[in-house]
Amino acid sequence: MKLKFKIQPYQTNAVESVVDCFAGQGNTSGPAYRIDPGVNRKLLTQGPALPGMDLEQSGFRNADLRLIDDQLLANIHAVQRRQNLPLSDKLASSAGCRVNLDVEMETGTGKTYCYIKTVFEMNKRYGWTKFIVVVPSIAIREGVLKSLEITAEHFTESYGKKARFFAYNSRQLHHLESFSSDGGINVMVINIQAFNATGKDNRRIYDELDDFQSRRPIDVISGNHPILILDEPQKMEGTKTLSALAKFRPLMILRYSATHRTTHNKIHRLDALDAYNQKLVKKIAVRGISVKGLAGDGAYLYLESIEISKKAPVVRIEMEVRQGGGIKRIVKRLERGRDLFVESNQLDQYRGFVIAQIDAVKDTIEFTNGVEMSAGEARGDITERTIRRIQIREAIRAHLEKEQVLFAQGIKVLSLFFIDEVVKYRDYSQADEKGEYARIFEEEYERLKDEYLSRLPLDGGLYQAYLKGIQVGRTHNGYFSIDKKTQKLTDSSIRTRGEEAGLSDDVDAYDLILKDKERLLSFEEPVRFIFSHSALREGWDNPNVFVMCMLKHSDNTISRRQEVGRGLRISVNQQGDRMDNPTTVHDVNILTVVASESYRDFVGNLQREISDSLSARPRKADEAYFTGKVITTEAGTVEITTDQARDIEFYLIQNGYVDRNRQIVEKYHEAKAHGTLAPLPPELVPHGDQIFGLIDSVFSESQLPDVGDDRKPKTNPLNANFGKKEFQALWSRINRKAVYRVEFDSDELIRNSIGALDKELRVTPLQYTIQSGIQNEQITDVQLRVGTGFSLTKTSVQTHQASIHSGVAYDLLGKIAERTQLTRKTVAEILSGIQPAVFGQFQQNPEHFIAECSRLINEQKATIIIERLSYDSIAENYDTDIFTASQSKQDFSKASGKLKNHIYDYVITDSQVERNFVKELDTSADVVVYAKLPRGFLIPTPVGDYNPDWAIAFREGAVRHIYFVAETKGSMSSMELRAIEQTKIDCARKFFAKINSGIDAEQVRYDVVTDYGKLMEIVCR
Repeated sequence: MKLKFKIQPYQTNAVESVVDCFAGQGNTSGPAYRIDPGVNRKLLTQGPALPGMDLEQSGFRNADLRLIDDQLLANIHAVQRRQNLPLSDKLASSAGCRVNLDVEMETGTGKTYCYIKTVFEMNKRYGWTKFIVVVPSIAIREGVLKSLEITAEHFTESYGKKARFFAYNSRQLHHLESFSSDGGINVMVINIQAFNATGKDNRRIYDELDDFQSRRPIDVISGNHPILILDEPQKMEGTKTLSALAKFRPLMILRYSATHRTTHNKIHRLDALDAYNQKLVKKIAVRGISVKGLAGDGAYLYLESIEISKKAPVVRIEMEVRQGGGIKRIVKRLERGRDLFVESNQLDQYRGFVIAQIDAVKDTIEFTNGVEMSAGEARGDITERTIRRIQIREAIRAHLEKEQVLFAQGIKVLSLFFIDEVVKYRDYSQADEKGEYARIFEEEYERLKDEYLSRLPLDGGLYQAYLKGIQVGRTHNGYFSIDKKTQKLTDSSIRTRGEEAGLSDDVDAYDLILKDKERLLSFEEPVRFIFSHSALREGWDNPNVFVMCMLKHSDNTISRRQEVGRGLRISVNQQGDRMDNPTTVHDVNILTVVASESYRDFVGNLQREISDSLSARPRKADEAYFTGKVITTEAGTVEITTDQARDIEFYLIQNGYVDRNRQIVEKYHEAKAHGTLAPLPPELVPHGDQIFGLIDSVFSESQLPDVGDDRKPKTNPLNANFGKKEFQALWSRINRKAVYRVEFDSDELIRNSIGALDKELRVTPLQYTIQSGIQNEQITDVQLRVGTGFSLTKTSVQTHQASIHSGVAYDLLGKIAERTQLTRKTVAEILSGIQPAVFGQFQQNPEHFIAECSRLINEQKATIIIERLSYDSIAENYDTDIFTASQSKQDFSKASGKLKNHIYDYVITDSQVERNFVKELDTSADVVVYAKLPRGFLIPTPVGDYNPDWAIAFREGAVRHIYFVAETKGSMSSMELRAIEQTKIDCARKFFAKINSGIDAEQVRYDVVTDYGKLMEIVCR
């Protein structure tokens, strides 16, 4: 298989945040210079190549930054304002460089892809060609090289050129020669050990080398004036490393991490909350193990789970059973009233353990002797070996549950086990070399595989054949360091001191799981379960890790967030396509963590770590926070005034959405999720989405990602309502697939766009702040240390009306065509038609001009799309499997009570609006049957697939329209509906109009409703 890449808006935003900081730089190819031939050992870094210079000795360095500090800071402020980040008060200098930019991106969101794309964009816009990616370990180095390799074709399609890349090796310095002498994009990847460690090979970068014409590699590198990209910079903050980085003479330093420790000029933020809320990473679920009672204390019991059956809930419980060969631990499936004394073949420790109550909602059971247990709880004779066996079993069970669902979608499921010692997996003292964990795994896997095969239909399905066809010995493997003398697996070498503490330099361990990640993702590769050392962290990633099992003691060298980060990436199918459909992304992408601690403890610690990582987020939603924040209006980008900020704060206070310290409380987030937020003051309503976005940026504990208990979801099978003739008649009417066509007149789009641009295009000129100061009459040592020896005397703001960008080679047509997905010809006709004074604004601020032009043209395009959109039916229907495939696991914490008219016994609702709607549907005398439509039922639209909420069949004669498809919204106001939601609704109206045109009998009505009363008002018309 081959991984595919696509242009994603959130990654494009990260790239533009960097490149826009250098607006006005101009596109200038790097000046030629002479590479020291080894005679005078001095680089000539000025001017053109000398006459008669050998081409092999000429190089091309990055052009210098032409922008002064005030211009750079103004650009950085513009980028920070549009993301509502705190404004930097000055350029942050570090490692001998005046430009140091921080890019914060959560693990799993593709920061490596982003900085590779930034390389291409910086070259395209400014002509820079020399880039060095600095990484803290060999593992990360290998990961970066792999990313450069697999994205090469993707970026060639986008930019029409390739980047030459290599890993720095002091024994292969011919690559360094090419790095300097080649005029194209060149990327060198170097790990910090190569220039700040004390080993003989590591010192070579500073030595005059005979095999390098008596030159020093560091001089050749620094002569290129490279752009440094630091991957995981928090590992490179030591004085020694920063001093070494200064010797590279960097043009600028770009720092990419999810966890910056030291802040410079932060110009982009995509933190854990942003990534989760935007569904850019997997959702997390946890299976914890709670141990009660000491070893040997009472009867051994482990409550695996509670299942919902057609008759009554049953429990899966592991207990000891007397057999002919002795006492053995066995998992039994028992219902209420069963006596464990009898089930154990009369073991005395189980006297009085009769199951008195099974609570499927709370996941608890109670025995007649008063003992209560929760799912995931173990008690009695519990040893560490017992806990590890339970963990391995739960990991295999979670794997098979996911695999059974995802196999049909072409998604391979991988599970990752973290262990402390190689000997627990590979024991060379044993004849078969299997360690304790390998033996336990094979025993539990064979038992659970047989159990799952017995549940599958006997028709020889593809998944059944897949499961049967993999031998247990080939489906797991260990990835550890290799002892070069014995060629046997060995424990990783872990640094325990200094800035690199906790890092491993293993490289041999990564061949299949990193270098050959595409093969590991293929069904043809039998390995599905990976055992590796607990040190495996930054640098390793595979998008299809769905289960992680921590078979090790908790320690402080690796946080839970770092461990979980190895499995957060969005999965891919066998075609290499990302499974990131916004409607279904968190149905498919759920990472199960099997922890060695209780669910409550693991989740509490994980959320505490996430909360600590969000320290840079504002904590107070007060007037001071909102004042000056940027919002977009019809007139352009404006700042929130003090009066508006005061109104927002009062709105939050008035409705109880903040506490006395102005911190957002849970009431706000609940109301937002349920669609019941109090209306904003009328003057703020037009900016509602942006204002609520600002409020959401303020941190609150209730905003942390919802980490679910993986045992809570249970099977929710279809019931008899699904077979009712009324529902089958409704399903036959809506079970249609279609494709859309958009036919619009280009001339009309051109006319409308010209009119909109002439009327609404307003570009903000760049503003610069000029400050004057004077040295104090007397200066103390303290003032010198803290930098207060001068007093500010004057501040003025000046606006540049004339062009300061005349030297920039902007591809104006290309940029707007790219952002609007129109041809260059169409864009040229639009721009040539607008008023000269309007077009003249381009000179004042080209970047803002391009952005505003693109936005206004896209608005006109969207209007025409809706007007000209039409659907064509195709000869294809949905299979009824979508009712079971996409709803095979349900989170019952969001379920109402057992229902009588729904096609499932339970329905999982997303908001209070839906909960109220369900209650009235289920008690209505006019409703025969209804369904929450499965996530797999999708209507294609130009702005993304759309999944309607409800399908309802009414009693014949009770209402005018018997069949109805409804979308429930908390508000009907088009101003309060997001533009993308409104567009999808408009498209859905056209879709149902099309399928109704082919129905002679009672047609299906589609509409948006706020509640049951509104629904009945519409259907009775």
